[in-house]
Amino acid sequence: MPIRDKYCIAGVGNTRYGKLAGRSAESLTVEAIKNAIEDCGIAKSEIDAVLTKAPTSNFQMLFSARICQDLGIVPAVTATLDAAGASTAALIQYGAMCIEEGLCHAAVISYGDNPITGSRETYARARADDDGAYGMFGAPPNYAMIARRYIHEFGLSDRQLGSAPISDRAWAAMNDNAVFRTPITHEDRENSRYVVEPFHLLDCCPITDGAAAAVLVSAERARDLKKPPVYLRGFGQGHPAWGLPTREQWTTSGAKRSAETAYRIAGLGPGDMDVLELYDPFSIVPIISVEDYGFCKKGEGGAFLEDGKTRPGGSLPLNTSGGLLSETGMPGMQLIVEAVRQLRGECGQRQVADARTALVSNQGGVMTTHATLILRNDR
Repeated sequence: MPIRDKYCIAGVGNTRYGKLAGRSAESLTVEAIKNAIEDCGIAKSEIDAVLTKAPTSNFQMLFSARICQDLGIVPAVTATLDAAGASTAALIQYGAMCIEEGLCHAAVISYGDNPITGSRETYARARADDDGAYGMFGAPPNYAMIARRYIHEFGLSDRQLGSAPISDRAWAAMNDNAVFRTPITHEDRENSRYVVEPFHLLDCCPITDGAAAAVLVSAERARDLKKPPVYLRGFGQGHPAWGLPTREQWTTSGAKRSAETAYRIAGLGPGDMDVLELYDPFSIVPIISVEDYGFCKKGEGGAFLEDGKTRPGGSLPLNTSGGLLSETGMPGMQLIVEAVRQLRGECGQRQVADARTALVSNQGGVMTTHATLILRNDR
């Protein structure tokens, strides 16, 4: 039988985002999980799988096991996954497959970290042993090389490159929990300092503390819980995997392969999506993603974002909480939380009318890993 619609995200939760002094990755993760459990109304005793992304700033062995202890849960399944920013969407998929095979009945998936008040060392050093030889220290220069290659191949204008942070900020202005809420213009972006060309400061996501979580159960179990279930309609993964200097293709991400699988499982296509929550650590990433997900042709992503269709009031809302570029730079889980809330109709002034189907992307490394979720509701 097809796996689509058999499993639901029944609860979501998060902490505040930003500079949260005195908080550990562990404490933030526990807070978000407790909020997700409360959101869906399930008894904590029913949670028998605890799945976590490894904290980016301070990798810790047996992290999920410590979270289990903090929560007072003795699980049937527990794991900490490192697919970088693709981890949480991948863990939703892993959780569904574990429930499918009877390994567990209710899984909580989470991510929490404190890189702004803890250690930011991992964001500054070369991402692989040989990257430093190419001058690639940290994520910005790696993604800048991708942007340069894209500009060379497709003639992307600087104004088009800046359309992603402007779109994100328009949505973040309506989100009380977003780190950056003040709307910005093209002039604001162009006047912000360069981090590494062609990226200005506003092309780069902030480093922030915070955590988010989701509870996954069967569709049958979700019917008795207090919030409307959001069904896992389809999912996929695609991982270019190799380090950027050794990769043959720089302007196509893992989204292309991941999307093909997700659309096939869901029985849907790009034209069926009402809301997009796409991983966007740098402004070039959503431009490439909308192409690889089939919303426009290769080389047209910049124009796609520039014409305003992804902004409030547009035909294809993108990153309705502000995305990584404005809401929080934490990798991935917050996009899943926002998609669930949009499909439930809980987003207040930023709510997308009649939202029934959402596509979520998670991406890790330097377009190194990629995972996709297609979520739907019954409203």
